[in-house]
Amino acid sequence: MEIQIWRELLDPYQLAVDELVVKFEHIIEEHNNKGLYSPIELVIGRVKSIDSILDKMYRKDISLGELEERIEDIAGIRITCQFVEDIDRVVEMIKKRSDMDVLQEKDYVSHMKSSGYRSYHMIISYVVNTMEGPKEIHAEIQIRTLAMDFWATIEHSLQYKYKDNIPDHIQKKLIDASEAIIVLDRAMSDVRDEIMDAQNTNKIRENLIKDILNNIQNLYKVANKGEVSRIQEEFYKVYLTEDMGKLQHFSRQLDVIAEGFQAQSL
Repeated sequence: MEIQIWRELLDPYQLAVDELVVKFEHIIEEHNNKGLYSPIELVIGRVKSIDSILDKMYRKDISLGELEERIEDIAGIRITCQFVEDIDRVVEMIKKRSDMDVLQEKDYVSHMKSSGYRSYHMIISYVVNTMEGPKEIHAEIQIRTLAMDFWATIEHSLQYKYKDNIPDHIQKKLIDASEAIIVLDRAMSDVRDEIMDAQNTNKIRENLIKDILNNIQNLYKVANKGEVSRIQEEFYKVYLTEDMGKLQHFSRQLDVIAEGFQAQSL
């Protein structure tokens, strides 16, 4: 098949990947804006390379006419989570969406592969709008923890090197590492509440500082620059204390000052 034909074939899949990544990243942003913990930590997407597609067609005896029907991971999305519990939350989020339909699910988290691989796979149907009109795309979504993703990345590299014939002694080490990751994920789940509390505290602090700086910036439009500089210096002193209570008190005082200057400017 000519390169141009491949490009025409894969373009809608690239569009699907781009749109899906943006949509899942927006879920993260929505949670952050509301001061909520996001079950999604990171999202990446890719379109399967021509080389990988050809290799799969050869191994599974897939004709060109069957390509889009039988290879369902041409478009791939990988979602990583901090905790095992988050995987179920993401799965439910996807099932509830109206812009994609779940066609198939494979739970390799609860039912680990013999190789040690763990991840939750979903095949979805997603419609993109192309120059020729709407086109239904099948995409694979893999959902896993950060620890699972680290293992899978290493295993994938070894599979590429050994062409699916990883030596037994290396395979044994991979299985041992996979079992260690199960222990790690369980340990992280045990302290999940403490970790989330620390992360939420950091997020609240970040948003508070952002609001204070925006307030100070807006004051330059309505207040004396000398006065604003004094307020800014006072903020730096409070900021360096790393005292959340003092920051919140400063923010409330700044709101009163800002409201006063805005009233004067009317």
